[in-house]
Amino acid sequence: MGKTPKEYNKMLRESSPPSQSAKTLPMAFLVGGLICVVGQALTDWYGSLGLTKDEAGAWCSVTLVLLSVVTTGLGWYQKLARKAGAGTLVPITGFANAMSSPAIEFKSEGFVLGLAAKLFVIAGPVVVYGTVASILYGLVLVIFGLA
Repeated sequence: MGKTPKEYNKMLRESSPPSQSAKTLPMAFLVGGLICVVGQALTDWYGSLGLTKDEAGAWCSVTLVLLSVVTTGLGWYQKLARKAGAGTLVPITGFANAMSSPAIEFKSEGFVLGLAAKLFVIAGPVVVYGTVASILYGLVLVIFGLA
């Protein structure tokens, strides 16, 4: 019942939809750019309220995360992602969406075993690998006398 690699590749090509890069790449570029424009507009607006550059940046991040989580909860972020593809993976909004999606999906299982546990399905590996990478980076700096 096994298939040869050629047979498998043929079956895979026949069952996979053709790539629509010509359509999805411009949309990803536009949506990703629009998210960044919104972020810049928020930063400028917070700055005009008298906040320092760092404070305005922090409030912009908080606002973008909030907007991402709210739109994820309403099901809008997924609809946008279907059309825009990688354009919705702008780091802060994409990560907020990735964190909130599993939590919203499993909220019916309760607060601890559903919502709280599923929040870290995505964030857990990011935290672990980020911590390990920073330790290794620190060790390299110490070993080579750069720290």
